[in-house]
Amino acid sequence: MHHEPPSGLSTERIVRTAVRIADTEGLDALSMRRVATELGAGTMSLYRYVSGKDALVELMVEVVFGETSYPVSVPGGWRTRLEIAARREWGMYSRHPWALRVIATPQPPLGPNVLADVEWAMRAMDGLGLDPMTMHWVAMMVSAQVQGAALLLVNELEAERRTGVTTRQWRASKTPMLLEILESGQFPMLSRLYAQQDEPIDIDEWFEFSLRHLLDGVAVLVEGRKKGA
Repeated sequence: MHHEPPSGLSTERIVRTAVRIADTEGLDALSMRRVATELGAGTMSLYRYVSGKDALVELMVEVVFGETSYPVSVPGGWRTRLEIAARREWGMYSRHPWALRVIATPQPPLGPNVLADVEWAMRAMDGLGLDPMTMHWVAMMVSAQVQGAALLLVNELEAERRTGVTTRQWRASKTPMLLEILESGQFPMLSRLYAQQDEPIDIDEWFEFSLRHLLDGVAVLVEGRKKGA
C-alpha cells in the first residue's frame, strides 16, 4: 500500500519549481534532489510523478512554450505571423535562458506546445505556393536566427551570473588592449566602427535587425514562387 504523498505535491508543482531553479541558477544546478529539497519532500517521492531528470526537462519545456498563446487573428500576412513567432521564441529565451540548450538540438522535446510553434510558423506561409518541406525549412530558418541571437543573450546572462562582471565592465577592461591592436592600422574597418560605436552590442537591437533582413530574404522566395520562378 502506498503512503500518502506530501501535502500539495503534484507534477505541476514539481515542474514549476524546477523551472524556477533553472531560471535563477541554470540547468546544471537542477536535479531531482534539488527540486525535492525546495518542495520539502523526499527525493524518491518525486519519482511517482516524474520518471527522472530528462522527463522533467521535457515537461519544463512544454510549460515554458505554453506560457504565451498565439493571437487568434493576425492583421497582416505571412511576414507579421513569422515576426510574432520569432519574437515569441526570443521572449522565451530571455525569460528562460536554459531552454535554448534543450531546444537548439536535432533531438528536441516533441510535446504539443513545441510542435504548435512549428505548426504556427508553417501555417503563416500557407497558400503562398510553397511545398511543405520549403515551409518547414523557412520555419526552421527563422527559429535558427532567433536561437543564434539567443546564444549571445544566454551566454551574456550566464557569464554575468558566473563572474559578476557585466558586458560593459568586461568591454571597459579590454579597451586598452583593443585600442593598441587597432592602432597598428591592420584593421581599418574595425577602427572605423570603434570610432563610431564604442558601446557593447545591443543584442535586442541586433536581433530586430537580423530578423528584419532575414524576412526580406524570405520575401524574395515568396515573390519568386508567386511569379512561378
